[in-house]
Amino acid sequence: MKLFNTLFVVSLSLCAIHISYAQDKNKTHSLFGNAFQQSENGKGTAVFESLKVNDTLKTQFSGRIVEVCQAKGCWMKVDLQDGNQVFVRFKDYGFFVPTDAAGKNVMANGKAFLEEMSVDEQRHYAEDAGASEDELVKITSPKRTYRFEADGVLIEN
Repeated sequence: MKLFNTLFVVSLSLCAIHISYAQDKNKTHSLFGNAFQQSENGKGTAVFESLKVNDTLKTQFSGRIVEVCQAKGCWMKVDLQDGNQVFVRFKDYGFFVPTDAAGKNVMANGKAFLEEMSVDEQRHYAEDAGASEDELVKITSPKRTYRFEADGVLIEN
């Protein structure tokens, strides 16, 4: 009887999770990486504003994808509500996102941090995005950037 009760509770929990995803304003999402429970906390820019260099915060955020690596989808840039952008890479190179995901809404789960990006790294990512030689030579100094290592990403279809 205890086994039956346990299985019953697990089944109800799984149904509740499925229903909560289905009721998400009738939107469909594609999951990349690990599944995660969406949280109402930490979805905005405030997550990044509190960070100092070398701080790391396990959190979630949402925004609109503005750029994706055109080589294979191994990174993306996401607009935040305050006009800033966050540069997102994927944990252990474990998954990629579609190269045509720009313009879609995204929810990312993982670690937020502030980092100083070197000139070489900026040029590498600009080259991946299809920048011209003229654009590459204009990158001449390190840049502080909001960064995020995602272990799971939900992209609105």
